[in-house]
Amino acid sequence: MTLIVRNLGFSYGERRILDAINATFEAGKFTVILGPNGAGKSTLLACLAGLLGPQTGGASLHDADIARMAPTDRARQIGLLPQGAETHWAITSEALVALGRIPHMRGTGPSADDRRAITTAMSATATEGFADRPVTQLSGGERARVLLARVLASEPDWILADEPLANLDPGFQLDILALLQRQAEAGKGVVAVLHDLQYAVRFADHILLLHEGRLFAQGSVEDVITAANLAHVYGIDANLFKDEEGTIQLCIKGKVPS
Repeated sequence: MTLIVRNLGFSYGERRILDAINATFEAGKFTVILGPNGAGKSTLLACLAGLLGPQTGGASLHDADIARMAPTDRARQIGLLPQGAETHWAITSEALVALGRIPHMRGTGPSADDRRAITTAMSATATEGFADRPVTQLSGGERARVLLARVLASEPDWILADEPLANLDPGFQLDILALLQRQAEAGKGVVAVLHDLQYAVRFADHILLLHEGRLFAQGSVEDVITAANLAHVYGIDANLFKDEEGTIQLCIKGKVPS
């Protein structure tokens, strides 16, 4: 099962954000989208989720144009965790997670499958402990985990996450990345926008590197995270190496002299 982007271009007025993006995302892999601020990462994810309709090209899932899919069908297949998502209603955490089941619900209330999915999602994100607390009383990190639980509760085939580590302390950042990695290992397609190169190197199966609205490189960690690519795109002096356990690590030495 693949999500395919062909010649995708998007603009705000005359300002070109994305230009001729071609990429294939595979189920069962954790894909990370990287790039400097303003490279078009969040815009690309919004096009993959069907929130934005590109002016040229498009994105397809099972040969269906994502932007033209019925909203309910799209919501069953694609779960989106947007960047900086806010909650303004004093509903309980469990009620917020339950909103993820709306595309699947039939009748007047949640079914046994709905309740199971909600419980599983909250357990996976370690949020069951504040199920009865209003989300407006949660910390930023707690709220971020509840919002991810809402995505997981919908049991989508694809999980799209825009900066899922925001407001989380390092321990929970690692927990969320490990959770997304397990979702990919279970056969789901996972695509996340990250800023942290170290985490991308550690967790990604596949990387897209954007630069000035174009796809600069894509492929494995070793193919994309090279000294030359990082110097050109980020202006940093860095290199990959393997530690004594054989794990790939990234060493950032500093900025490339101007």
